[in-house]
Amino acid sequence: MLPDRLERLIELLSRLPGVGEKTAQRFAMFFVTESQEYARELGLALQELGATVKRCQRCGNIAQVGEDGRALCPVCLDPRRDGKLLCIVARVQDLLAIEKSASMRGRYFVLGRLLSPLDGVGPDELPLEDLFRIVAEDAVKEVILATPPSVDGEATALLLARELAGKGLQVSRIASGVPHGGDLEFADQITLGRAIDGRRSMDGKRS
Repeated sequence: MLPDRLERLIELLSRLPGVGEKTAQRFAMFFVTESQEYARELGLALQELGATVKRCQRCGNIAQVGEDGRALCPVCLDPRRDGKLLCIVARVQDLLAIEKSASMRGRYFVLGRLLSPLDGVGPDELPLEDLFRIVAEDAVKEVILATPPSVDGEATALLLARELAGKGLQVSRIASGVPHGGDLEFADQITLGRAIDGRRSMDGKRS
């Protein structure tokens, strides 16, 4: 029913996160029937993306490639950041979420994946050597483990804590608890347990 190239576009669009076949078909029809100029601009932007935007060569964040060919993200280039405080996250999306909170004054390291034996991701697949190099080069004093509170996230945090032990670092784990505005009856047992363990007194001190 559809031209081969249009079918191919629908197939590619359907691989995007959260985009099913019907949504991909709507997007493709929009490009073809209503906004060819937008389609051209989008195609050009995607074509240029690989040459101008890469992973930060230091921390794994998204970075603009400079005139010197180096790819360093704004966080790594910011001299106001505390290089002795390092926050380890699983994905760039997690980094962006923490940045929006305006609560992190240090720098980041993006793992890119989590420890997951079922998916064939073992310790050797994690960029531990790059992490150790940054810890040594920046004389890091504190590492915050900000992996998600999932089975894989907890396993990764335990592995990192073990690997970083004995390096003279303060290693901490982000707290997790009931979301603001959430109802206790809908919270799972792990979330409630973390909320109790991480409780603080009303004067701001931890119990």
